[in-house]
Amino acid sequence: MCAAAADPGSADANGLDAFVEGLADEDKMLIRLREELYEGRWDAMLADLDDRLHGRPYIFRLANRIQDDMARIQKLSRFEREHEVNLAALLWPEDYGERDDGGA
Repeated sequence: MCAAAADPGSADANGLDAFVEGLADEDKMLIRLREELYEGRWDAMLADLDDRLHGRPYIFRLANRIQDDMARIQKLSRFEREHEVNLAALLWPEDYGERDDGGA
């Protein structure tokens, strides 16, 4: 995790908290599915959705709104990279704890 997330008094930590608290249920569902079905990897999840969207064999049906889900995944993945955090570990530390790879 980045230093800002470790220091709750920093401005970045406040932005992190605001982002996590503002996540929609759909965002949280995608984060949970990434952890459970795609070993924490956004790229594998996006590839799976893209395969489904284009009629190729796919692993899992997430929703009828595949393009919306893909846009959400890109937003969440970008946030994790920019802030060097794992949103699953922030949302559900008892289940996912800290991980070094970031899942991007």
